[in-house]
Amino acid sequence: MQTSTTGPAYEPTTGSGGPLDRFFRISERGSTYGREIRGGFATFFTMAYILVLNPIILGSTEDKFGEQLDATQLATATTLVAAVMTVIMGVAGNLPLALAAGLGLNAVVAFQIAPLMSWDDAMGLIVLEGLLICVLVMTGLREAVMHAIPQPLKQAISVGIGLFIAFIGFVDSGFVTRVPDAANTTVPVQLGTGTLTGWPTLVFCIGVLVTIVLLARKVKGAILISIVLMTVLAVIINAIADVKTWGLTEPSLPDKPIAAPDFGLLGNFDLFGSFSQISVLTVILLIFTLILSDFFDTMGTIVGVTAEAGLLDERGQVPGLGRVLLIDGAAAVAGGAASASSATTYIESAAGVGEGARTGFANLITGGLFALALFFTPVLTIVPLQAASPALVAVGFLMMTQVKHIDWDRYELAVPAFLTIAVMPLTYSITNGIGAGFVSYVVIKACLGKAREVHWLLWGTAALFLVYFGIDPLEQLLDIK
Repeated sequence: MQTSTTGPAYEPTTGSGGPLDRFFRISERGSTYGREIRGGFATFFTMAYILVLNPIILGSTEDKFGEQLDATQLATATTLVAAVMTVIMGVAGNLPLALAAGLGLNAVVAFQIAPLMSWDDAMGLIVLEGLLICVLVMTGLREAVMHAIPQPLKQAISVGIGLFIAFIGFVDSGFVTRVPDAANTTVPVQLGTGTLTGWPTLVFCIGVLVTIVLLARKVKGAILISIVLMTVLAVIINAIADVKTWGLTEPSLPDKPIAAPDFGLLGNFDLFGSFSQISVLTVILLIFTLILSDFFDTMGTIVGVTAEAGLLDERGQVPGLGRVLLIDGAAAVAGGAASASSATTYIESAAGVGEGARTGFANLITGGLFALALFFTPVLTIVPLQAASPALVAVGFLMMTQVKHIDWDRYELAVPAFLTIAVMPLTYSITNGIGAGFVSYVVIKACLGKAREVHWLLWGTAALFLVYFGIDPLEQLLDIK
């Protein structure tokens, strides 16, 4: 795979020249229909877990009044938002970036916001957050911040995301697990349960080997082939062995492959209800936390995935960035309006890029599969994490190769780049990594007497990150209950 952070790495191919080819610029970006289709499938399979996980997270807790959201309705809302917003991103943004309910953000909604108010109020808060992000986009501020980031930090964001997404693959598969009592041990995570045990772990290990061998041999569709083969293997193993450790998705053929969608949660939100439940300052801090996390998670994902696809222009900027950011903001609004929590761009889109996706046409495939999942969720969610996770490890390697573009001899750039790369996987957060990089970059530049070289937007952003990192002491100082 060719990658670049200084200009387009793709070379035009000979395509059909039809209207779809011209509209999505498939041949112009060096892609083909086959690559786009494979990429769309790969992205779907690596992020289909959200159809199971989001209902579990949002449906596992009660709001202030003891109400719980219905799991079936949550699954429908999650799937619908993913399908619609992914297609819109493909058609209007023409980038292979899929969207769905954001992990981390949904946990904030479930465990931090909902206990303070009703579910309708909590989802209204998400809609407000999305609307404010759209305002930031329309004023040009969000795009200006992205353009103000120094090139080495953009490269570091891509590398950090590579390590992060590989770590996600290792954790989701069970290859790496949290130590049960980490406070009394020397390490927070370990290999399996101390050793590698169980059939699911074996499926993952075989999947990693199959994927890297196929990549090394430059087999077309390597990542997708691996996912399909490992899913078949997992289904066979699950049929003949008593396996109880697959996790969220069990690879067994369903008795009833068709399930009718339930749209009961759509439109259940109260835009300003939260203000009557908690103090205005608390509402502002909650919205600030949501915006900052959504803002920079998306920024990191867009930069990382488009850089890996070789789609950044000669200035290292994302094509059509304004439209892409506006669509992402609208996805947050849609997620809140559907009670599915804030939807955002998914880093798993990198799996599709790894399969050759370079345009929004791949999103039509991914979005179409999500649409099918509204009716065939029992069939389309049989892919266990152990079969899909090897793709994340492989994509992590591909994104890691961009580390060669960073000038490690210039400490004023290399140290912030290192912190960006290291903090992302070690804190399990793209936002935290970007924040560590920004703050350290500004501080180092100032201490070297080069404060004037730092864009004013980076000064402002670094200040916001200081508030973000110190949110708990700030709440204690202001005595916020």
